[in-house]
Amino acid sequence: MFIGHFTERPYQDPSSGYFGATGRSITDLAMSNASYDPRLGAELYNRYLDEKVYAEEMGFDGLMLNEHHSTPFCMGGAMNLEAAILARTTSRAKIVLLGNILPIWDDPLWLAEELAEIDMISRGRLVTGWVRGTGRESIAHNAVPGFNWERFQEAHDFIIEAWTRPGPFRWEGEHYQYRYVNPWSRPYQDPHPQIWIPGVMSRNTVTWAAKHRYPYLMLATELEPTRESYEYYDEVAKEEGYEAGTQHRGYLFKVHVDETEELAEAVGRKFVQGPSNPFLEGNQGNVRGFMQNLPGLTSRTNLLPTVRSFAAARARGREEQHDKAMKDRGDQARAPEKKPDVYRQLTEKLSIISGTPDSVIPKIRRVLETIRPGTIFFWDGDGAMTHEDSMRSLRLMGAEVIPAVREIGKELDLNGPFEVDPMTNQPIEGPKEPRKPEAKSEVADD
Repeated sequence: MFIGHFTERPYQDPSSGYFGATGRSITDLAMSNASYDPRLGAELYNRYLDEKVYAEEMGFDGLMLNEHHSTPFCMGGAMNLEAAILARTTSRAKIVLLGNILPIWDDPLWLAEELAEIDMISRGRLVTGWVRGTGRESIAHNAVPGFNWERFQEAHDFIIEAWTRPGPFRWEGEHYQYRYVNPWSRPYQDPHPQIWIPGVMSRNTVTWAAKHRYPYLMLATELEPTRESYEYYDEVAKEEGYEAGTQHRGYLFKVHVDETEELAEAVGRKFVQGPSNPFLEGNQGNVRGFMQNLPGLTSRTNLLPTVRSFAAARARGREEQHDKAMKDRGDQARAPEKKPDVYRQLTEKLSIISGTPDSVIPKIRRVLETIRPGTIFFWDGDGAMTHEDSMRSLRLMGAEVIPAVREIGKELDLNGPFEVDPMTNQPIEGPKEPRKPEAKSEVADD
Protein backbone atom coordinates (compact mmCIF):
# COMPACT_ATOMS: atom_id res chain seq x y z
CA MET A 1 0.00 0.00 0.00
CA PHE A 2 1.08 3.54 -0.82
CA ILE A 3 0.29 6.13 1.90
CA GLY A 4 0.59 9.85 1.19
CA HIS A 5 -0.01 13.23 2.81
CA PHE A 6 -1.94 16.19 1.39
CA THR A 7 -3.16 19.65 2.24
CA GLU A 8 -4.59 22.38 0.00
CA ARG A 9 -2.14 24.91 1.56
CA PRO A 10 -4.88 27.50 2.21
CA TYR A 11 -4.16 31.19 2.61
CA GLN A 12 -5.04 31.77 6.27
CA ASP A 13 -5.59 35.33 7.42
CA PRO A 14 -8.01 35.49 10.38
CA SER A 15 -7.61 39.27 10.62
CA SER A 16 -9.12 39.80 7.16
CA GLY A 17 -12.66 38.94 8.16
CA TYR A 18 -12.83 36.27 5.46
CA PHE A 19 -10.07 33.79 6.20
CA GLY A 20 -9.62 31.55 9.20
CA ALA A 21 -12.32 30.55 11.66
CA THR A 22 -14.57 33.51 10.87
CA GLY A 23 -17.54 31.78 9.28
CA ARG A 24 -17.78 34.35 6.46
CA SER A 25 -18.26 32.71 3.08
CA ILE A 26 -16.04 33.57 0.14
CA THR A 27 -17.63 33.94 -3.27
CA ASP A 28 -15.40 31.88 -5.52
CA LEU A 29 -13.72 33.85 -8.34
CA ALA A 30 -14.83 37.15 -6.79
CA MET A 31 -12.07 37.84 -4.23
CA SER A 32 -9.61 40.63 -5.03
CA ASN A 33 -5.92 39.97 -4.40
CA ALA A 34 -5.86 43.35 -2.67
CA SER A 35 -6.55 41.22 0.42
CA TYR A 36 -3.30 39.29 -0.09
CA ASP A 37 -0.33 39.93 2.20
CA PRO A 38 2.93 38.58 0.68
CA ARG A 39 4.62 38.52 4.09
CA LEU A 40 1.92 36.25 5.46
CA GLY A 41 2.11 34.24 2.25
CA ALA A 42 5.84 33.76 2.78
CA GLU A 43 5.24 32.37 6.27
CA LEU A 44 2.55 30.01 5.01
CA TYR A 45 4.58 28.68 2.06
CA ASN A 46 7.49 27.88 4.35
CA ARG A 47 5.16 26.36 6.92
CA TYR A 48 3.61 23.98 4.40
CA LEU A 49 7.01 22.99 3.01
CA ASP A 50 8.25 22.28 6.56
CA GLU A 51 5.22 20.08 7.15
CA LYS A 52 5.89 18.12 3.96
CA VAL A 53 9.49 17.49 5.03
CA TYR A 54 8.27 16.31 8.44
CA ALA A 55 5.68 14.06 6.76
CA GLU A 56 8.53 12.26 5.01
CA GLU A 57 10.33 11.87 8.33
CA MET A 58 7.17 10.35 9.82
CA GLY A 59 7.07 7.62 7.17
CA PHE A 60 4.69 8.82 4.48
CA ASP A 61 5.40 7.32 1.07
CA GLY A 62 4.24 10.34 -0.90
CA LEU A 63 3.89 14.10 -0.61
CA MET A 64 0.98 15.26 -2.72
CA LEU A 65 0.72 18.74 -4.22
CA ASN A 66 -2.18 20.16 -6.19
CA GLU A 67 -2.77 23.23 -8.31
CA HIS A 68 -5.50 25.87 -8.41
CA HIS A 69 -5.39 29.45 -9.59
CA SER A 70 -6.66 32.85 -8.47
CA THR A 71 -8.16 31.58 -5.23
CA PRO A 72 -7.35 31.77 -1.51
CA PHE A 73 -8.26 28.17 -0.69
CA CYS A 74 -5.14 26.81 -2.45
CA MET A 75 -1.75 28.52 -2.62
CA GLY A 76 -0.49 26.04 -5.24
CA GLY A 77 -0.68 28.26 -8.30
CA ALA A 78 2.96 27.39 -9.08
CA MET A 79 2.94 23.82 -7.82
CA ASN A 80 6.02 22.78 -9.78
CA LEU A 81 8.14 25.28 -7.82
CA GLU A 82 7.11 23.60 -4.58
CA ALA A 83 7.84 20.22 -6.12
CA ALA A 84 11.32 21.35 -7.15
CA ILE A 85 12.05 22.50 -3.60
CA LEU A 86 10.87 19.19 -2.17
CA ALA A 87 12.93 17.31 -4.75
CA ARG A 88 16.05 18.80 -3.17
CA THR A 89 15.01 18.92 0.51
CA THR A 90 13.60 15.39 0.81
CA SER A 91 15.29 12.10 0.04
CA ARG A 92 12.83 9.21 0.09
CA ALA A 93 9.16 10.13 -0.39
CA LYS A 94 7.60 10.32 -3.83
CA ILE A 95 6.64 13.82 -4.97
CA VAL A 96 3.10 13.37 -6.28
CA LEU A 97 1.64 16.12 -8.47
CA LEU A 98 -2.13 15.79 -8.80
CA GLY A 99 -1.95 17.59 -10.95
CA ASN A 100 -0.77 19.99 -13.61
CA ILE A 101 -3.67 21.49 -15.58
CA LEU A 102 -2.76 20.55 -19.14
CA PRO A 103 -5.31 22.59 -21.14
CA ILE A 104 -4.03 25.93 -19.80
CA TRP A 105 -0.46 25.26 -21.00
CA ASP A 106 0.19 26.94 -24.34
CA ASP A 107 3.71 25.44 -24.32
CA PRO A 108 3.59 21.83 -23.02
CA LEU A 109 7.25 21.39 -24.04
CA TRP A 110 8.13 23.77 -21.22
CA LEU A 111 6.08 21.63 -18.83
CA ALA A 112 7.85 18.48 -20.06
CA GLU A 113 11.20 20.11 -19.31
CA GLU A 114 10.13 21.27 -15.83
CA LEU A 115 8.85 17.86 -14.81
CA ALA A 116 11.92 16.07 -16.19
CA GLU A 117 14.17 18.35 -14.12
CA ILE A 118 12.15 17.66 -10.97
CA ASP A 119 12.43 13.93 -11.64
CA MET A 120 16.20 14.21 -12.07
CA ILE A 121 16.78 16.41 -9.02
CA SER A 122 14.74 13.96 -6.92
CA ARG A 123 16.56 11.02 -8.54
CA GLY A 124 13.40 9.40 -9.81
CA ARG A 125 10.83 10.26 -7.15
CA LEU A 126 8.34 12.20 -9.27
CA VAL A 127 4.79 10.95 -9.84
CA THR A 128 3.15 13.16 -12.40
CA GLY A 129 -0.59 13.65 -12.57
CA TRP A 130 -2.61 15.70 -15.01
CA VAL A 131 -6.03 17.26 -14.81
CA ARG A 132 -8.38 19.19 -17.06
CA GLY A 133 -9.03 21.93 -14.52
CA THR A 134 -12.22 23.80 -13.69
CA GLY A 135 -13.78 26.96 -15.03
CA ARG A 136 -11.62 28.86 -12.55
CA GLU A 137 -8.44 27.89 -14.37
CA SER A 138 -9.85 28.51 -17.86
CA ILE A 139 -10.88 32.00 -16.83
CA ALA A 140 -7.66 32.78 -14.95
CA HIS A 141 -5.42 31.74 -17.84
CA ASN A 142 -7.57 32.69 -20.81
CA ALA A 143 -7.95 29.11 -22.03
CA VAL A 144 -10.81 28.36 -24.41
CA PRO A 145 -13.02 25.86 -22.52
CA GLY A 146 -14.47 24.36 -25.69
CA PHE A 147 -11.04 22.90 -26.51
CA ASN A 148 -10.34 21.73 -22.94
CA TRP A 149 -10.64 18.00 -23.58
CA GLU A 150 -8.84 18.14 -26.94
CA ARG A 151 -5.94 20.14 -25.51
CA PHE A 152 -5.67 17.82 -22.50
CA GLN A 153 -5.28 14.76 -24.70
CA GLU A 154 -2.92 16.32 -27.21
CA ALA A 155 -0.71 17.88 -24.53
CA HIS A 156 -0.51 14.47 -22.82
CA ASP A 157 0.46 12.72 -26.06
CA PHE A 158 3.03 15.38 -26.87
CA ILE A 159 4.73 15.24 -23.45
CA ILE A 160 5.00 11.45 -23.63
CA GLU A 161 6.64 11.80 -27.05
CA ALA A 162 8.99 14.51 -25.81
CA TRP A 163 10.02 12.26 -22.91
CA THR A 164 10.45 9.02 -24.85
CA ARG A 165 11.19 9.79 -28.51
CA PRO A 166 14.77 10.72 -29.46
CA GLY A 167 14.90 14.19 -30.98
CA PRO A 168 14.98 16.38 -32.82
CA PHE A 169 11.55 15.86 -34.35
CA ARG A 170 8.57 17.95 -35.44
CA TRP A 171 5.11 18.00 -33.91
CA GLU A 172 2.22 19.14 -36.06
CA GLY A 173 -0.90 18.77 -33.97
CA GLU A 174 -4.31 20.39 -33.86
CA HIS A 175 -3.52 22.69 -30.95
CA TYR A 176 0.29 22.53 -30.66
CA GLN A 177 2.91 22.90 -33.38
CA TYR A 178 6.68 22.63 -32.94
CA ARG A 179 9.34 22.77 -35.61
CA TYR A 180 11.99 21.48 -33.22
CA VAL A 181 11.41 19.13 -30.27
CA ASN A 182 14.64 18.11 -28.58
CA PRO A 183 14.43 18.87 -24.82
CA TRP A 184 17.84 18.73 -23.18
CA SER A 185 16.28 17.23 -20.09
CA ARG A 186 14.67 13.83 -19.94
CA PRO A 187 13.13 12.01 -16.97
CA TYR A 188 15.34 10.04 -14.62
CA GLN A 189 12.77 7.23 -14.62
CA ASP A 190 12.62 4.95 -17.63
CA PRO A 191 10.61 5.45 -19.75
CA HIS A 192 9.02 8.23 -17.65
CA PRO A 193 7.45 8.82 -14.21
CA GLN A 194 4.24 7.04 -13.35
CA ILE A 195 1.15 8.97 -14.40
CA TRP A 196 -1.84 9.11 -12.07
CA ILE A 197 -5.13 10.83 -12.89
CA PRO A 198 -7.22 12.47 -10.14
CA GLY A 199 -10.88 13.43 -10.41
CA VAL A 200 -14.32 13.42 -8.89
CA MET A 201 -17.16 12.94 -11.37
CA SER A 202 -16.30 12.69 -15.09
CA ARG A 203 -16.89 9.32 -16.75
CA ASN A 204 -14.93 10.51 -19.78
CA THR A 205 -11.81 10.98 -17.69
CA VAL A 206 -12.21 7.60 -15.98
CA THR A 207 -12.64 5.93 -19.37
CA TRP A 208 -9.52 7.64 -20.69
CA ALA A 209 -7.48 6.74 -17.58
CA ALA A 210 -8.57 3.09 -17.73
CA LYS A 211 -7.71 2.84 -21.43
CA HIS A 212 -4.20 4.10 -20.61
CA ARG A 213 -4.01 1.86 -17.51
CA TYR A 214 -3.33 4.92 -15.38
CA PRO A 215 -4.29 4.77 -11.70
CA TYR A 216 -7.35 6.92 -10.99
CA LEU A 217 -7.62 8.75 -7.66
CA MET A 218 -10.97 9.88 -6.30
CA LEU A 219 -10.75 13.14 -4.39
CA ALA A 220 -12.73 13.16 -1.14
CA THR A 221 -15.88 11.68 -2.65
CA GLU A 222 -18.42 9.74 -0.59
CA LEU A 223 -17.71 6.06 -0.03
CA GLU A 224 -20.51 4.21 -1.80
CA PRO A 225 -20.55 6.38 -4.96
CA THR A 226 -16.76 6.03 -5.06
CA ARG A 227 -16.99 2.25 -4.91
CA GLU A 228 -19.57 2.30 -7.71
CA SER A 229 -17.37 4.58 -9.81
CA TYR A 230 -14.44 2.21 -9.52
CA GLU A 231 -16.67 -0.57 -10.77
CA TYR A 232 -17.00 1.49 -13.94
CA TYR A 233 -13.19 1.72 -14.22
CA ASP A 234 -13.10 -2.08 -13.86
CA GLU A 235 -15.65 -2.47 -16.68
CA VAL A 236 -13.59 -0.32 -19.03
CA ALA A 237 -10.46 -2.27 -18.11
CA LYS A 238 -12.14 -5.55 -19.03
CA GLU A 239 -13.17 -4.10 -22.38
CA GLU A 240 -9.51 -3.15 -22.90
CA GLY A 241 -8.37 -6.70 -22.16
CA TYR A 242 -6.96 -6.47 -18.65
CA GLU A 243 -8.13 -6.79 -15.07
CA ALA A 244 -7.90 -3.67 -12.96
CA GLY A 245 -6.51 -4.13 -9.47
CA THR A 246 -5.92 -2.18 -6.31
CA GLN A 247 -2.88 -0.65 -8.00
CA HIS A 248 -5.31 1.26 -10.23
CA ARG A 249 -7.35 2.70 -7.35
CA GLY A 250 -6.50 5.69 -5.20
CA TYR A 251 -8.44 7.72 -2.66
CA LEU A 252 -7.95 11.04 -0.90
CA PHE A 253 -9.84 11.52 2.37
CA LYS A 254 -9.75 13.84 5.36
CA VAL A 255 -8.03 12.36 8.42
CA HIS A 256 -6.79 14.18 11.51
CA VAL A 257 -5.22 12.47 14.52
CA ASP A 258 -4.70 14.06 17.91
CA GLU A 259 -3.78 13.33 21.51
CA THR A 260 -7.31 13.22 22.96
CA GLU A 261 -10.78 12.84 21.49
CA GLU A 262 -11.69 16.30 22.73
CA LEU A 263 -8.69 17.93 21.07
CA ALA A 264 -9.25 15.89 17.91
CA GLU A 265 -12.81 17.16 17.62
CA ALA A 266 -11.82 20.76 18.28
CA VAL A 267 -9.16 20.62 15.57
CA GLY A 268 -11.24 18.47 13.22
CA ARG A 269 -13.90 21.16 13.18
CA LYS A 270 -11.30 23.49 11.70
CA PHE A 271 -11.67 21.58 8.41
CA VAL A 272 -14.88 23.57 7.88
CA GLN A 273 -13.76 26.82 9.49
CA GLY A 274 -11.00 28.00 7.17
CA PRO A 275 -11.10 29.74 3.78
CA SER A 276 -14.19 28.62 1.87
CA ASN A 277 -13.25 25.83 -0.53
CA PRO A 278 -15.65 24.65 -3.27
CA PHE A 279 -14.19 21.15 -2.93
CA LEU A 280 -14.48 20.99 0.88
CA GLU A 281 -17.86 19.67 1.92
CA GLY A 282 -19.37 21.78 4.67
CA ASN A 283 -17.34 24.87 3.77
CA GLN A 284 -17.89 25.41 0.05
CA GLY A 285 -18.61 29.12 0.19
CA ASN A 286 -20.53 30.61 -2.72
CA VAL A 287 -19.82 28.97 -6.06
CA ARG A 288 -20.67 30.87 -9.23
CA GLY A 289 -21.87 27.98 -11.35
CA PHE A 290 -21.99 29.90 -14.62
CA MET A 291 -18.20 30.35 -14.37
CA GLN A 292 -17.32 26.85 -13.22
CA ASN A 293 -19.73 25.09 -15.57
CA LEU A 294 -18.32 26.47 -18.81
CA PRO A 295 -19.19 24.74 -22.11
CA GLY A 296 -16.59 22.15 -23.03
CA LEU A 297 -15.63 21.14 -19.49
CA THR A 298 -17.24 18.23 -17.63
CA SER A 299 -19.98 16.57 -19.70
CA ARG A 300 -23.50 17.21 -18.44
CA THR A 301 -24.67 13.73 -19.44
CA ASN A 302 -21.68 11.47 -18.75
CA LEU A 303 -21.17 11.66 -15.00
CA LEU A 304 -20.12 9.16 -12.37
CA PRO A 305 -22.23 8.13 -9.36
CA THR A 306 -20.07 10.54 -7.35
CA VAL A 307 -22.26 13.35 -8.68
CA ARG A 308 -24.32 12.53 -5.58
CA SER A 309 -21.53 14.16 -3.58
CA PHE A 310 -22.87 17.64 -2.93
CA ALA A 311 -19.44 19.26 -2.60
CA ALA A 312 -18.23 17.81 -5.89
CA ALA A 313 -21.37 18.89 -7.72
CA ARG A 314 -21.24 22.45 -6.43
CA ALA A 315 -17.52 22.77 -7.13
CA ARG A 316 -18.21 22.37 -10.83
CA GLY A 317 -21.57 24.13 -10.99
CA ARG A 318 -23.42 20.81 -11.26
CA GLU A 319 -26.18 21.45 -8.74
CA GLU A 320 -28.82 20.32 -11.24
CA GLN A 321 -27.22 16.88 -11.64
CA HIS A 322 -26.90 16.59 -7.89
CA ASP A 323 -30.55 17.50 -7.40
CA LYS A 324 -31.68 14.93 -9.96
CA ALA A 325 -29.51 12.24 -8.39
CA MET A 326 -30.98 13.00 -4.97
CA LYS A 327 -34.53 12.87 -6.38
CA ASP A 328 -33.80 9.54 -8.08
CA ARG A 329 -32.82 8.20 -4.68
CA GLY A 330 -36.04 9.50 -3.16
CA ASP A 331 -34.15 11.91 -0.94
CA GLN A 332 -34.54 15.62 -0.35
CA ALA A 333 -34.02 17.46 -3.65
CA ARG A 334 -31.17 19.51 -2.35
CA ALA A 335 -29.22 19.49 0.88
CA PRO A 336 -29.69 22.63 2.97
CA GLU A 337 -26.96 25.23 2.83
CA LYS A 338 -26.58 25.29 6.61
CA LYS A 339 -26.87 22.23 8.81
CA PRO A 340 -27.27 22.18 12.56
CA ASP A 341 -23.86 20.55 12.98
CA VAL A 342 -22.06 20.12 9.68
CA TYR A 343 -18.96 18.63 11.25
CA ARG A 344 -20.95 15.95 13.08
CA GLN A 345 -22.79 14.90 9.94
CA LEU A 346 -19.54 14.72 7.98
CA THR A 347 -17.86 12.53 10.58
CA GLU A 348 -20.87 10.21 10.75
CA LYS A 349 -20.51 9.38 7.04
CA LEU A 350 -16.69 9.33 7.25
CA SER A 351 -16.22 12.39 5.06
CA ILE A 352 -14.05 13.56 7.96
CA ILE A 353 -12.21 11.13 10.23
CA SER A 354 -10.85 12.72 13.37
CA GLY A 355 -9.83 11.21 16.70
CA THR A 356 -7.07 9.48 18.57
CA PRO A 357 -5.16 6.71 16.81
CA ASP A 358 -7.29 4.10 18.59
CA SER A 359 -10.54 5.53 17.25
CA VAL A 360 -9.25 6.58 13.81
CA ILE A 361 -7.67 3.31 12.70
CA PRO A 362 -10.94 1.26 12.65
CA LYS A 363 -12.59 3.98 10.56
CA ILE A 364 -9.71 3.94 8.09
CA ARG A 365 -10.13 0.16 7.89
CA ARG A 366 -13.76 0.63 6.90
CA VAL A 367 -12.73 3.00 4.10
CA LEU A 368 -10.15 0.51 2.84
CA GLU A 369 -12.59 -2.41 2.99
CA THR A 370 -15.24 -0.45 1.07
CA ILE A 371 -13.12 1.01 -1.73
CA ARG A 372 -10.06 -1.28 -1.76
CA PRO A 373 -7.53 1.33 -2.91
CA GLY A 374 -3.85 0.55 -3.26
CA THR A 375 -3.06 4.24 -2.81
CA ILE A 376 -4.43 6.56 -0.14
CA PHE A 377 -3.72 10.14 0.86
CA PHE A 378 -4.60 11.59 4.23
CA TRP A 379 -5.93 15.14 3.75
CA ASP A 380 -4.93 17.03 6.91
CA GLY A 381 -3.64 20.37 8.17
CA ASP A 382 -6.27 22.28 6.21
CA GLY A 383 -8.97 24.88 6.82
CA ALA A 384 -8.14 26.86 9.93
CA MET A 385 -5.67 24.31 11.34
CA THR A 386 -2.44 25.68 12.72
CA HIS A 387 1.10 24.48 12.18
CA GLU A 388 1.03 22.96 15.67
CA ASP A 389 -2.18 21.09 14.84
CA SER A 390 -0.56 19.64 11.73
CA MET A 391 2.67 18.62 13.42
CA ARG A 392 0.89 16.80 16.26
CA SER A 393 -1.18 14.86 13.77
CA LEU A 394 1.83 14.00 11.61
CA ARG A 395 3.75 12.76 14.66
CA LEU A 396 0.91 10.48 15.77
CA MET A 397 0.37 9.21 12.24
CA GLY A 398 4.00 8.25 12.00
CA ALA A 399 4.10 6.59 15.40
CA GLU A 400 0.80 4.69 15.33
CA VAL A 401 -1.49 5.17 12.33
CA ILE A 402 0.80 4.49 9.36
CA PRO A 403 2.21 1.23 10.77
CA ALA A 404 -1.30 -0.01 11.58
CA VAL A 405 -2.65 0.95 8.16
CA ARG A 406 0.22 -0.86 6.46
CA GLU A 407 -0.74 -4.02 8.32
CA ILE A 408 -4.37 -3.59 7.29
CA GLY A 409 -3.23 -3.11 3.70
CA LYS A 410 -1.30 -6.37 3.82
CA GLU A 411 -4.25 -8.17 5.37
CA LEU A 412 -6.61 -6.90 2.66
CA ASP A 413 -4.04 -7.49 -0.11
CA LEU A 414 -4.06 -3.85 -1.18
CA ASN A 415 -1.09 -3.48 -3.50
CA GLY A 416 -0.02 -0.01 -4.53
CA PRO A 417 1.30 1.03 -7.97
CA PHE A 418 4.91 0.72 -6.77
CA GLU A 419 4.30 -2.89 -5.75
CA VAL A 420 2.35 -3.98 -8.84
CA ASP A 421 2.97 -2.16 -12.12
CA PRO A 422 -0.35 -0.66 -13.34
CA MET A 423 0.79 -0.99 -16.94
CA THR A 424 1.63 -4.71 -16.83
CA ASN A 425 -0.04 -5.97 -13.62
CA GLN A 426 3.30 -7.58 -12.77
CA PRO A 427 5.13 -7.21 -9.45
CA ILE A 428 7.75 -4.47 -9.37
CA GLU A 429 11.07 -5.89 -8.23
CA GLY A 430 13.01 -2.73 -7.53
CA PRO A 431 14.25 0.60 -8.90
CA LYS A 432 15.66 0.63 -12.40
CA GLU A 433 18.86 2.27 -13.50
CA PRO A 434 18.53 5.50 -15.48
CA ARG A 435 18.05 4.97 -19.19
CA LYS A 436 21.02 4.70 -21.52
CA PRO A 437 21.33 7.25 -24.35
CA GLU A 438 19.52 6.28 -27.54
CA ALA A 439 20.37 6.94 -31.15
CA LYS A 440 19.44 10.40 -32.33
CA SER A 441 16.85 10.82 -35.06
CA GLU A 442 17.31 13.02 -38.08
CA VAL A 443 16.12 16.61 -37.96
CA ALA A 444 13.03 17.12 -40.08
CA ASP A 445 13.34 19.51 -42.99
CA ASP A 446 12.01 23.00 -42.41
